[in-house]
Amino acid sequence: MRIVIIGGGIGGLAAALALRREGFEPAVYERAPALLEVGAAIAVWPNAFRVLERLGLGETVLARAGRIRSVRWLSREGRPYNHFTFPETGAPAVALHRADLQGALLRSLPAESVHLGKTFAGFDEEGKEVRARFDDGTEVACDVLVGADGLHSRVRAQLLEDGGPVYRGYTVWRGVARLENAALREGTASEIYGGGRRFGIGPVGLGRTGWWATANETLTTEEAASEHAPKLSGLFGGWCAPVCELIEATPSETILRNAAYDRPAAARWGEGRLTMLGDAAHPMTPNFGQGGCVAVEDAAVLARCLARYKDTEQALRIYESRRRARAERIVRHSRLYGAFGQLEGRAATALRARLLSSVPEAVGRRLLSLVFDYDAYQAEA
Repeated sequence: MRIVIIGGGIGGLAAALALRREGFEPAVYERAPALLEVGAAIAVWPNAFRVLERLGLGETVLARAGRIRSVRWLSREGRPYNHFTFPETGAPAVALHRADLQGALLRSLPAESVHLGKTFAGFDEEGKEVRARFDDGTEVACDVLVGADGLHSRVRAQLLEDGGPVYRGYTVWRGVARLENAALREGTASEIYGGGRRFGIGPVGLGRTGWWATANETLTTEEAASEHAPKLSGLFGGWCAPVCELIEATPSETILRNAAYDRPAAARWGEGRLTMLGDAAHPMTPNFGQGGCVAVEDAAVLARCLARYKDTEQALRIYESRRRARAERIVRHSRLYGAFGQLEGRAATALRARLLSSVPEAVGRRLLSLVFDYDAYQAEA
């Protein structure tokens, strides 16, 4: 079976590796001319770690990642709202640099199976064959076309014609720094709340700390890379340690800035011999750190379905039916949690503080278990 994957991000590379483990020889086409050492931290929660372990990358990930065993919520002054440890799930919760994870996936694939500098232009269906077209004029025929080309997916644009993603009213900055500070707790992720702003902190392994920041602002706001750190220092000046210290320890040009987008649930993810995964199918705001994790889940279930069911189109529709409800639920909950986190105004933030402080640890652990306990391979057993 000829399988073409459009997009060489975490989801696309994970799909290629999962498919190879099932006996297929997929080809990945990525528009970037090189997969560079760029990006920020990515969380690999237990639900995704189980998949990576089955794909033979468990030890590689652990060697470069920071373990996360608990989370705490704080006010901008450093006053604790709540703290609880993660539930035991049989798999660790970790975070690492996105480039480390992408590199591990890439090195697990034959070099000739990943084609760089190939910008997808569109597809044509001819009976049981799909032809993928690229901007350089070349075409590739395949039996299955998988859109893993992210938030602004060209595969989705042609397949569904459902317009662009939806801006949710805030911007996200992300960075990685090396910093020694007494306020950094080993194995703990922190989320700090202010009016219309948040700051998150967590270990990402090899002596590094990953951080992210959010602020409500209009979509039209533009910002040069050199302005990231100075702007953030102004937005978060006076916040508890080590917020400002982390910003100052991060070169401005390495800070990533993205608007927070997602999409309403789509009625379908594919048709015929086409399907999608990851952000192409279900982009989500970054509030749960589950975007990459759910894409990795998609990859595992897609590979298992294609291996199990002889009818290709049936396999793709079964994959979609088994993934849609879970992905849409996480998208929705992430959106709501983000709106809650971005509340501003005295009354709204006071209410948020009371609610955060009142969550019993048992309830928090139970809510996390609903996400963390998922096993993509058991779901397709």
